[in-house]
Order: sequence, then C-alpha cells, then structure tokens
Amino acid sequence: MFITKILHRVFLSVLLISLLASCSSQPIKRKDGTTTARPWSLAGLAKRDIDDVVELHQKEAIASLKLLTEKLYRRNPAEMGKSGNTDLQAAVDRIFNPINHWHLSPQRQLDWSASINNAFREDFVGDRIHSLMTGVLTMVMSSYNHKTEVYMLDSMDAQKLYNSARNIEIVAWRLSNTKRANSELLLLTNGIGPDGVQNLSFEREFGKLIATQDLIARVVEDKTNRSIRFGVFNAASLVLLPI
Repeated sequence: MFITKILHRVFLSVLLISLLASCSSQPIKRKDGTTTARPWSLAGLAKRDIDDVVELHQKEAIASLKLLTEKLYRRNPAEMGKSGNTDLQAAVDRIFNPINHWHLSPQRQLDWSASINNAFREDFVGDRIHSLMTGVLTMVMSSYNHKTEVYMLDSMDAQKLYNSARNIEIVAWRLSNTKRANSELLLLTNGIGPDGVQNLSFEREFGKLIATQDLIARVVEDKTNRSIRFGVFNAASLVLLPI
C-alpha cells in the first residue's frame, strides 16, 4: 500500500511537470504558417527527446522524397499519364497518402527493391516515377521499422538507417547514368537552364536526404550502443542493401 502511494505521487509529479513544461514553452511559428505546437497527450509521457529526434528526421526524409517526386514529374511529365494521372498533385498524393494510415496500408508490404529496379528497366511500360518513388518511400519507411511514431520501448536499427542512405546513393547514381539503347537517359533530373547554368537541385536534395538518414543512423547507433557495419560500398554496383 505504501509503495502504491509513492508510485501514485511520482506519476502525478511527472504529469504536473509535463503540463508545466508544455505551458511554459512557446511554439515556433514558421513562415509557411505551420507551427511546432503539439497537442498534449498522455502518450507523450512515454516519449523521450531521442524519440522526437527520430520522428523529426523521418519527417524531413519524407519531405525530401515528396519534393524529389514533384521535381521528377515536372522534368518527365509523360510518366504521369502512364498511371492515369493528369494532375501533378494527384500523382504525388497517390504515392504519399498511405503514410497517413501506414500501419494499415498494403504499400508497406511492397517489394521495394523490385519496385526500384523496375523503374530502371528499359522494357518497363508503366509509370517509372511512381514505381521508383513508391519503392524508395517504402524502403525508407522500412528503415524506421514502419513506425510513424516512436516511443521508449520501440527499437530503431542504425544499420537499417545507414543502409537506406547507401541505397538512396545508388538511386541517385542510377538516375544520372541509366540510359536507353539510344543513349538517352531513362529519366531526366539535373540539366542546363536557358541561361546556360547547370541546375543541380536534384543533386542537392538527394544529398540532403542522404545526410538526414546518415545523421539519424549515427544518433541511433549512439543510443543503442550497436555499431554500424560500414564495409566497402560502390554506388555504381547497383546492388541495393537489405533493410
């Protein structure tokens, strides 16, 4: 009975501290109108700062993937029509909307490796961008163990996160180097603008995405005390690493 009372008081103390902390910190208002404010919930007590860091990195990775998808469709508009889409936003939403209910989405069961590889087959007749980015998204979500929220009892695998970064390097290399028999690229990315200046926006966004996955891999490695196996890596090998 005495122990129960102590535990009850400890719980109430933690609850009070959490409430005070949520009231004392002012949310940040961003230029795009979004805010860092989060609704308070009891589930939040089961989260640590490291869990928030993992979630933030995942959101950054998804944002980069969405931006890359939009850019790919703009550079390769013919691909959009192959999947029956005439609207850019509809084509992008078709890939990313399942994240809102990822635990129930059939997309999480996708063979992401085959989906990525299909996009680079010359005889593939479908929407290459949909096949590629659906595969990459599923691969990245797999690196986070298909979680969209992380709690103390959840375990992240630094090796999976590291491997996902290397796979993204392979995808970026293949986009820049995979050509048809007539030497034309299967999918256009970076190019030369009307002013003669090279547009490297794809390269920069892929670099940001790779850095995001590498950084969270190092954070999780430190958290779990499980070393990442680095080994020899060559993006041109075309062999996707397991997740």
